[in-house]
Amino acid sequence: QVQLVESGGGLVQPGGSLRLSCAASESIYSIYTVGWYRQAPGKQRELVAIITGTGSTNYADSVKGRFTISRDNAKNTMYLQMNSLKPEDTAVYYCYLNIAGYAYWGQGTQVTVSS
Repeated sequence: QVQLVESGGGLVQPGGSLRLSCAASESIYSIYTVGWYRQAPGKQRELVAIITGTGSTNYADSVKGRFTISRDNAKNTMYLQMNSLKPEDTAVYYCYLNIAGYAYWGQGTQVTVSS
């Protein structure tokens, strides 16, 4: 059973930056798809960014140009760099790992963007 642990969330002012990290308990080989999702109060969980097993990335339109997903396979860790944060980015952020069609999720980390 793979464990995913997020960190790096918190309170930030509009226009600020945060970097989320997600550490996996086992190797995250380059062929595995990894990503970040978020869920705001009263809304469904939505895709934020993803890196597929072929190395391609995909971002939600709402975060393109502001967020960057990356991975360090040697450290079994994925990252989400979030810049120019907006109040509408406020949500619980979850990291995601897909191994042969089976999805693993982190416990979530709260990101609040407010002045």
